[in-house]
Amino acid sequence: MTLSTSETPLAEKTCQLVTLGCKVNQYETQLVKEALQKNGYREASENETADLCVVNTCTVTATGDSKGRKLIRQLSKNNPGTKILVMGCYATRDPKTVSELPGVFEVITDKRELPDILERHGIVDMPTGISEFEGRKRAYVKVQDGCILRCTYCIIPQVRPGLQSRSPEDIEEEVRRLVGNGFKEIVLTGIHVGHFGVDTTRGKSGKPPFRLWHLFRKLDKIPGDWRMRLSSVEAAEIHDDFISAAADCEHLCPQFHPSLQSGSDTVLRRMKRRYYVSRFLEKLQMMRERLNHPSFTTDVIVGFPGETDQEFEETLRACAAAEFMKIHIFPFSARKGTPAASYDNQISPEVRQERCQQLAELERDLAQKFYRSLIDQNLEVLVERECEERPGWVRGTDRWYAPVVCPGSNVDVGQFVIARGTQGHREYLEAERI
Repeated sequence: MTLSTSETPLAEKTCQLVTLGCKVNQYETQLVKEALQKNGYREASENETADLCVVNTCTVTATGDSKGRKLIRQLSKNNPGTKILVMGCYATRDPKTVSELPGVFEVITDKRELPDILERHGIVDMPTGISEFEGRKRAYVKVQDGCILRCTYCIIPQVRPGLQSRSPEDIEEEVRRLVGNGFKEIVLTGIHVGHFGVDTTRGKSGKPPFRLWHLFRKLDKIPGDWRMRLSSVEAAEIHDDFISAAADCEHLCPQFHPSLQSGSDTVLRRMKRRYYVSRFLEKLQMMRERLNHPSFTTDVIVGFPGETDQEFEETLRACAAAEFMKIHIFPFSARKGTPAASYDNQISPEVRQERCQQLAELERDLAQKFYRSLIDQNLEVLVERECEERPGWVRGTDRWYAPVVCPGSNVDVGQFVIARGTQGHREYLEAERI
């Protein structure tokens, strides 16, 4: 298949891009979008048929697979004759099913082959990084890919195997470009961010170590009115070097996302996680002692196979002790091909749902507690949108990643405003402008 035809000049070709899943997927879609734009494509308008549709899929849960299939069918129906290119983790895991969906002409099973595949179809000018992040007030920058862990519930190491870190020079150039283009917040992301640099500087590479904390320090030297945020980190990767760099870096936000997954040591063993709850909590305390009132967010899987009432209570206690500001709650989803999918004592959907509700109630209490700790504090708020339900007010996030509502208008969107916390609600922090 050739993307350009004699009937339609390349400059008039239209495309539509859709993303499911994580920050890494969103970054990769933006990279493809800029590649298409450099090769004469433009995004199709709302009522226009796209010549090419690109779908970036997710396979973390069965729901993600289902959403991907539904989306592809919908795009084919709404864009008669379109060519659909499918990439992402679901495309890697089940390319046969994806290839049989209507309109699909290419399934990319390995994103490392993306430049070669696009070149085969006439897209010859592939950028090394992104310059924009349309529709968002913050930009994601992918620093590495792949995971080598073997958590028993996770399919991702099978669809993104090995480790592949980007060069610090390419990352720095990309961040400088995004900051120069007006982005106020840069989020460093990856599949296993804490393993950045492991693949390039270990063993007999001959290169001096350059790990995530070295990257913090390098990027922190970029001048300007901007801030840097880390998407996630494993508790095992929080140590003196990491904490010292985090404390020294002016641009790095004091918000971190160590994934707990469970607050029960026995469940963590079944998950094949690399820590005990007591050590996890010790790492958070180490950071609290060295940093300026850091906030912590996390992921928790509820209803892992065999999770007893007592083990779930241990998770509630651990979350309360950690004083998380936000908890991303995931009911366990069995993924075919993972060990946990075949474990005995699968938890019923009703019990999973009830436990999710209990944890969500605790999360709201913990969030309000943290928001109240910011009352009378000066906040640097990145404004993201106007409050439709509250004219004359805007909503954004501060350096701690707390949602903040304060007076403002459309001219503030995409900018930093300084406000002072006045009232901590369960869903957000209210503030007054300074």
